[in-house]
Amino acid sequence: MAAQFAGAWFNGGALVACDLSHRGSPSSSVYAVHASTSTPTVHVSGLSTGMRNLGLNRALDVVPDEFDWLDLEADLSHWTKSLRQVQWYPGHIAKTEKELKDQLKLMDVVLDVRDARIPLSTSHPQMDLWLGNRKRIIVLNREDMVSTADRNAWANYFARQGTKVLFSNGQFGMGTMKISRLVKELGGDVNIKRKSKGLLPRPVRAGIVGYPNVGKSSLINRLLKRRMCPAAPRPGVTRELKWVRFGKDMEFLDSPGIIPMRINDQAAAIKLAICDDIGERSYDSSEVAAILVQMLARIPFVGIKTLQERYKMDANGEVGRTFVRKLAIQLFNGDDHQAAFRILSDFRKGRFGNVALERPPR
Repeated sequence: MAAQFAGAWFNGGALVACDLSHRGSPSSSVYAVHASTSTPTVHVSGLSTGMRNLGLNRALDVVPDEFDWLDLEADLSHWTKSLRQVQWYPGHIAKTEKELKDQLKLMDVVLDVRDARIPLSTSHPQMDLWLGNRKRIIVLNREDMVSTADRNAWANYFARQGTKVLFSNGQFGMGTMKISRLVKELGGDVNIKRKSKGLLPRPVRAGIVGYPNVGKSSLINRLLKRRMCPAAPRPGVTRELKWVRFGKDMEFLDSPGIIPMRINDQAAAIKLAICDDIGERSYDSSEVAAILVQMLARIPFVGIKTLQERYKMDANGEVGRTFVRKLAIQLFNGDDHQAAFRILSDFRKGRFGNVALERPPR
């Protein structure tokens, strides 16, 4: 598979110019997401060193019916290879991880909270091992930031796996009552067993776990209808485990965000940065914003025209770092950092519409 761009050749490998002329045509709304195995062959002419290093320059139009999430994910993996690695593991997380493993033994149900825009990237690789056979509910928070098609695709995916999944909006409270009802339902057999042993009933214990800033504490506050747990729109606010009582029947454990000590999947790490689910000191915002522009230009539900209209800027089809640079010159006196912050902030606030950055594998 090869495509020619202005000044660059791409053959399934490290991206110099940002788009491919070849696309698959998936027959359903659920697409595969995994890396390409093709060998890259790249020839570059007429690009600056910065452009060659970042691998982002120019995009072609994408026909929505031909868009394939597999292509986008494979390209994202190639784009990140030349970037500084995104790694973030503050000291309190190691302590929390050890304590959380001990507390998991006390839990009847676990709420695995993820960012609905990137459910795979906010899935901890060790969580299955830690939970064992414990009952789990996957909560895809920020449902208001993804489309109905995205929600349906993920609901179908988890249904096929036999996994309970709920969508929620911790900021405004949507989905919280469903969560409490399902926790009661799944944990109800606890007191049946206790009664058979002659023991008094106790509250059902539910642990809320997940990556930083996916909305765990906000969900608890909405469930309790009062602010019991510190919450803010940035990673690392909750720093200790805390049990809170919900009526007479349930107890919830709020926990700090846990993240792997080392993130091997850098495509996932970039998506964590885009969605503000990892500490901002771990990444270069200009690089992350450039990749976000690259992705949005490729996703047909957004496209380069949406970006141009948002910033009232004629980008001449240019995306990636070139787009960020042009925006910096036009609006921020040449400050790339401020331009990058604006782009990332606009995405995080939903200014480009309800956009997920992942679809489930087949």
